[in-house]
Parts: sequence; structure tokens; C-alpha cells
Amino acid sequence: MIRILLPLPIVLPLLAAGLSVVVGRHQRLQRALSVLTLTAVVAVAGRLLFVADTDGPAVVQLGGWVAPAGISLVGDRLSTLLLLVSSLVLLAVLLYAIGQGAADGRRTTVAVFHPCYLVLAAGIAMAFLTGDLFNLFVAFEVMLVASYVLITLDGGAEQVRAGMTYVVVSLVASALFVTAVGLVYAATGTVNMADAAVRLAELPDGVRLVLGLMLLVVFGIKAAIFPLFSWLPDSYPTAPSPVTAVFAGLLTKVGVYAIIRTQTLLFPGDGPTASVLLVLAVLTMVIGILGALVQDDLKRLLSFTIVGHIGYMLLGLGLYSVAGLAGAILYTVHHITVQTTLFLVAGLIERREGTSSMARSGGLQHVAPVLAVLYLVPALSLAGIPPLSGFLAKLGLIQAGTADGGVLALVGVGAAILTSLLTLYAVGKVWSSVFWGPVAPVIPDEDPTDAVEVGTARTPRLMLGAAAFAVAGGLAITVVAGPLYALTSRAAADLMAPASYVQAVLVPR
Repeated sequence: MIRILLPLPIVLPLLAAGLSVVVGRHQRLQRALSVLTLTAVVAVAGRLLFVADTDGPAVVQLGGWVAPAGISLVGDRLSTLLLLVSSLVLLAVLLYAIGQGAADGRRTTVAVFHPCYLVLAAGIAMAFLTGDLFNLFVAFEVMLVASYVLITLDGGAEQVRAGMTYVVVSLVASALFVTAVGLVYAATGTVNMADAAVRLAELPDGVRLVLGLMLLVVFGIKAAIFPLFSWLPDSYPTAPSPVTAVFAGLLTKVGVYAIIRTQTLLFPGDGPTASVLLVLAVLTMVIGILGALVQDDLKRLLSFTIVGHIGYMLLGLGLYSVAGLAGAILYTVHHITVQTTLFLVAGLIERREGTSSMARSGGLQHVAPVLAVLYLVPALSLAGIPPLSGFLAKLGLIQAGTADGGVLALVGVGAAILTSLLTLYAVGKVWSSVFWGPVAPVIPDEDPTDAVEVGTARTPRLMLGAAAFAVAGGLAITVVAGPLYALTSRAAADLMAPASYVQAVLVPR
């Protein structure tokens, strides 16, 4: 059964994308196909997580070729957990996008959106499940092709310019990535990550350090860590709201996943790379959140908070302990959900106010109390207010840092606390500007069909429901924080002792 299930999160969206092109003139059929496909992927991801947690890593050798000669798909606790969370987020954003597209009536845009969105979903699943470096490169390229279309969809000159910035930076990262893959192959004779983990251990420390730093730079660009983040605030705010939301929640986390996977599997240890990661974590947290404080545009402010909070995940990895990695994984799950939610709510605010400028908005808590609640809950979670999921994840990281006791670890803990306080100030600034103050003029919807009242404006039910579903998802993480942290701790223990991963891939069952 596992031989059938493991490839499905990749295969199903790709098949559905092709069918979506064929039925592009039938919008209802196209939407139903996308929803059913991602719902199926959620179910498969849940089953894969259960199997990985109870029976160990699930492995499929495509084409019947035994590793390391063939292509391996591997589903362990880390990859299947992130696959499940990502699939739920993709489904929520899809429903939001369907609501927005139906309300706006843009037939051409909607017809193009669904195939590209499904291809993006397949690329994300491939990145999480692949067991070799070259196919990880392929997964990033699949995501790049789909994301460029999505980021420039139905846009003007500014949106295309921002999309070109995103593509150029991504192509540079891709060139570095394929170079790094070539060097790994030249040094080890393999691109299979499990096999490379064995062979890299036999190489001189200097060679391993160079290869590790090259991959860190490649994935650092994808994850938008300091100083490789400047492309993100320029690219994300110009895209359509659903696209921005899924980019904010998922694409940088795929980069974080790649950093965690390669640094723990291929280059394990707490040597120079760990110190570099701790320094980068501190700089990413502080510089990112300082950038957010000076923004007047809501989407741009939230884009800088993405950068700042990537530093928390690097901090957990840099500590290189079970507690640190468990906190990093929990924080990744939290951040995927909460950051996506905030961008969905930002889209609702922009739709109602006609702008994402905070200076031109105001008074929404009086006229749109539902919208105020939908913003306040994930915003407080992002800032780390107890008992929400952001507080629990940060608490785990702070405890891991203080238990480490090293100078860099304690500096990282201080930076984490400072970033949390500044995040509270940043989201409070949004609340003060957008939800307090005088009421801004209302821009009514042209098509009130299938809408509910939100303040004095009308918002499509599906958009509002999808945003509420995302908020509920963030609260669910708080409710199940105990079992979830236990799961992330088991995943972290696997990462700290990768022998089970290597054996599952290289030893035929």
C-alpha cells in the first residue's frame, strides 16, 4: 500500500493540473477538480504521517531501481508532518482563491490559476518527499515555473517587475544549486542523500565544510535568511492575495526544510557550521523585524516579519540538540499556518479598504469586528502571546537555548526575546493604524452574490470562511501542542540520529 500512497502527493496534483487545462472553460468543474485533488492529498499525507510515526520512514524506489542508482521517495516524521500541514494550507488558500475569483469574475485568470497552483502543490510535495539532491533541485524548478506565473497573474508593470526580481534571484540560486550538486557528485559519486551521508563522512573536514556552506547559501536564498532576503519584501506584496499567502506560508519553509535536512543528514555535527547558523539566526531575526517596524504597507510589513521569524527556525537548528530541533520544527508548523492566515486576512482588509496602505485605513474594529478578530488571533500568536502556538514554540526554543548555555546560544535567546517584543510592537502598529482611528471610506463590492456582511462592506462567504478556517488551524495547534511537541521531538531525535533514515533508504526491505 505504501508503494502506492507515497508518490500520490506528487502524482495527483500533476495529473489534475493537466486535466485542469483540458477543462479550463468549465470553471465549476475546474474548481471541483482542484478541491478534490488537494483534499485527497491531505488524506494521503495524514496516512503517511501515521505510518512514518509508527513504523519508521516509508521508502519507495521508483522504477524498481535499488538505491542509490534510482530515484528514492522518503517519508519520515519531518517530511510527512510538513507535507500534511502544507497540504491543509494549500487547501485553505485554494478555497479563498475560489471565493475571490468567483466574486471578481475573472475567467481567464481563474482558468490559468488552477493548473499552476496544482503544479506548485506537486513541487512542494516533491521537495518534502524526495530522497536525492538532484530531484530536490527539480522540485525547486517546478515550484519556480509555477510561482512565476502565479506571482505575475493578472498583473501590471509593477507586478511583472517584482516577478522578474523573484525569478532572477531564483535562477541565481538554481545555478548555485546545480553547481553544488555537481560538486557533491564529484566528491562522493552519488546524489542520493542517504548514500551521500555515508560517503561524505569519509571526506576531509575542509571539503565537507565547503560543500555544506554552498548548500546553506543556496537554501538560504530560498528561505530568505540574512543577508539573502532582499528579494522577498519586493516580490510578495505585489502578487494577488491568495498567491502571496501561499508563498508567505510555504515557499520559504521549503527552503528551511532543505537546510534542516541537508545539515542534519549530510553534515551532522556541531562544528563551525552550527556557529554560522547561530550567527545567521540572530542577524535574520533582528534585521528582519527592524525592517518590519518602518513599513507603512501592511503586506510589506508582514513580508519583513517572514524574514525575522525564519531566524527562530535557524536558531533551533544551530543549537543542534533534540530540544532545539523539536522547537524549530514546531515553530515551522506554527509559522506556516499563522503567516498564511495573516496574509489571507490582509487580502480581506485590502479588498474592503481598496488599499494595503495602513495610513489610508482605519476604524475597522468598529465596522468590521469579524475582520478584527480574524487578524488579532494570528497576530498575537505571531508575537508569542501565551497560550497561543507562537508562545509555545518560542518557549521551547528559549528553553533549548538556555540549556545549551553557550555564548552564541544565549545571544540567540536574547535575540529571540527581543524579536518577539518587536513583533508585538509591529502587529500592534497595524492594529492601531487599521483597526483604530477614524473609519476609512468603504469601497463596496460590485458583485454581492454569495456574500456576508463584514462591517459595512460585503465579503464573499468562501473567502471569509477560508480565513476563519486558517485561524482555527492556528488555534488547533495550541490545543494539540502537547502531542504535537512530542511528535516534533521524535522527529528531532530522528534527525540527530540519521542512521534509521540511511538504513531505510539503502537496505531493501
